[in-house]
This record gives sequence, structure tokens and C-alpha cells, in this order.
Amino acid sequence: MLNTILSNKWFKFITVGLLYFLWVLWLGNYIWLLGLAVIFDIYITQKVHWSFWKKKNPPNGKQTKVVEWVDAIIFAVIAATFIRMFFIEAYTIPTSSMEKSMLVGDYLFVSKTAYGPKTPNTPLSFPFVHNTMPIIGGKSYSEAIQRPYHRMAGFGKVKNNDVVVFHFPEGDTVALGMPSQSYYQLIRAYGRARVWSDKRNFGEIISRPVDKRENYIKRCVGIPGDEIKIEKGQLFVNGKAQQHFQGIQYDYIVQTNGTSINPKALDKLHISEADRGVFSSERYLFPLTDDAAAQLKTFANVESLTKTLEDPGKWEPAIFPSDKAYPWNVDNYGPLTIPSKGSTVQLTVDNLPLYLRIIDVYEDNDLEVNGEVIKINGEVATSYTFKMDYYWMMGDNRHNSADSRYWGFVPEDHVVGKAKFIWLSLDKDKGFPSNIRFNRFFKGVK
Repeated sequence: MLNTILSNKWFKFITVGLLYFLWVLWLGNYIWLLGLAVIFDIYITQKVHWSFWKKKNPPNGKQTKVVEWVDAIIFAVIAATFIRMFFIEAYTIPTSSMEKSMLVGDYLFVSKTAYGPKTPNTPLSFPFVHNTMPIIGGKSYSEAIQRPYHRMAGFGKVKNNDVVVFHFPEGDTVALGMPSQSYYQLIRAYGRARVWSDKRNFGEIISRPVDKRENYIKRCVGIPGDEIKIEKGQLFVNGKAQQHFQGIQYDYIVQTNGTSINPKALDKLHISEADRGVFSSERYLFPLTDDAAAQLKTFANVESLTKTLEDPGKWEPAIFPSDKAYPWNVDNYGPLTIPSKGSTVQLTVDNLPLYLRIIDVYEDNDLEVNGEVIKINGEVATSYTFKMDYYWMMGDNRHNSADSRYWGFVPEDHVVGKAKFIWLSLDKDKGFPSNIRFNRFFKGVK
């Protein structure tokens, strides 16, 4: 009886059609309801041969092995693409900016449903490839079709201290010779003329749509409306010191009595080889958590540990908004209020550097500045109302993280998802099988 029901064409149509209908409701684009006609034909009328790669009526009722493999591959690609686009995506930690909360070599899953999956801005793309074709190089996508930002319903919103994956805000323009570096930082360091003319070092300069920019992972320390401030390395959110995380670390100068520190001891403190700055046999630079610093102090040959902190008022030009009117640095920053959708700020030429990129790039307005006069879309503007929410992202490795302190606000349309758990972790400093960090398998991200 059950087998008869499950094999009934009307049962199949109703089941698949209902699931498809619920997906269209979630998507919020009702033109896709036309797909119900295709599903009806597949299961009921069967007028169109949708599986064109298979013979419609094979002589013995069976497809060839090749066709069966092709059928399986097509199904797997479609199913995996659907899951990756709307539910969960694999991601790897490439840099040390989140250590020790996240380690280089951690492989994790990112939930798209946590904040709601966003539909692709650039739907014509090669499956399972982000922005560059493997081996052959070049773009893995076509910009022939561009869709506006749309986020589907999710289980919640971005909260303070969530570990978030997002598209790099300054990744709209990329120097292919140095793809991991911010184009705008290169411009500030070397000048626009050299970056554009020196193809040997900087490569071609290209632009990328929002969903094809590099993916970053950081901790969201500020949500829309929050005021953030950093004093001597300590982050304050709305006047309160940020909740302490066990993995947060800072750079320390370590002074010994002249004898070197045993590398095996550094392994036990989980200080990777790439993080071992050695000035001499008696002076080192290490990024350390509070616990690691306390342990290192107990070493017989360690005489002192000094946290490396910049002085207040010492301006770092690379720090956002890269303007002398805001003499901030990596350890002393703000105060700065994070824009929220619908909120209005009074605009002057003095505070424009804070919001220039939001107005001009993220929210796609035509911005002009002539002396003291600011024009937006041809109209004189003394205020601006934000169209999106924005976030402030920082790495837990506070002195070794390119984050919002360098490139500012993260727009809501750049948010990809929430890091959920680690499914594999490999230590690049060790060989197989000792490189496998079994204690990190299926560990939740906090």
C-alpha cells in the first residue's frame, strides 16, 4: 500500500510542488511560481523531455552507464549548489587574524539561514568557484545579468560578538598582482599612477560585484547604532568594555636573560612558526593571549613581557578614514557611531570622510564636493539618511588583523552568514598525521 502511494505520480507532484511552493514563498519572488507548470509536466503530463541527456524510451527500459553517471553528476551539482546558496557553505581560515579563537587551517561551515541567505547579485557563475577559475585563471562569472540586493528571511539578525563571514568591503577594485591586499591601501602607499601603470608588480586592475569579492571572517563587535571606541587596546561598545574572549591576543615584546626560548615550549603555547618574530636570542615578538602571556612569564629565562600599544594621538594614515582630522591608530580609535538604516546624520566637509564611501559606493549615489558645498545626486546636501544597516568587524588577533579599523563599516548586503562549527582542522606547521587537530573536530564557533 505504502509503495503504491509513494510511486503514484499525483503524490510525487503534490509533494515536490508543495516543497517548491514553500521555497518560492521564502524567496519572495513569485514569478518563480511558473516553475510549478514545469513540475506538473514532469510528473503528470510529460509532454516535454526535460532530461534531454537521457533517452526518452530506451529499448530495454535502462539507460547506459554513461547516461546514469551524467544524470547523477547533474543532480549532485544542482543539489550541492542549492544547499551552498541557501543553507550552508564550507569556508577555511586562511590567515591568523582570528587567532586564537579560530586557527589557520580550520575548516568550518557557515550558516546562510542564521541571518537569511541573500540571493546572488551575479547569478551566471561557474559552480563551486567563488570569483576566479582554477588552473586557467580569469573570471568565473559573467556580469551580463546583475540583480539588486535581496535577503531572504533568516532565524535572526547579526548580534554583538557573532563570528561573521562577509564580502571584503574594499574588494570592489582589485590589483590582480596583489589580490589579498586592499587596492585603496595600495593607492595610498604607492600612488594611483604607479598602481595602474606597474603591471609587473600590481597586475591588471579589475572591478568585482558585491557577491564576488573576497570572503573575510571577523567578529562583529558593533551593530547598527552602537558607539565604538578603543583606548589603549581595550575596545568599548556603548561605553562598556567588550566582553573578554579567551582567544583574544595582542603582540608582546618578550625579553629574556640572553638565552633563547625552546621552540617546543612555544608549540605548547600554540604560537605558530609564522608568529614567532625573533629580533635576537634575547628579544622576541609574539602574539599572546592572556593565558599564554601568564605562562610565558613563568619561564626561568624570561625577564619581561611588554604589550605593544600605540600612543593616543599618534596618527596612522592607513587607519580609517585615513584623514588627519581623525588622528586614530590601531590601539586608540573613535568614538564612532555605526550607521543604521533610516538614521540621519548631519553632513559637513569635516565628517564627510567617515561617510564618503557609504554614500558614494555602498549606496550608489553621485557625490560631489566643491569647497564647503556637498552635493548628492546633483542636490546640495546638509544631511544624509542611510539606506542600509552597517556593522563593525574586528579580528581577535588585535595587532595582526586587517579589519574595520582599516576599511571602516561593513554594509548589510556584504554579510554572508554566521560561522557555526569546525569540521576539520589542519596544522600547516606539521606533517601528516600529526597535523590533524582532532580536538577541534565539530567544535562550535564562539
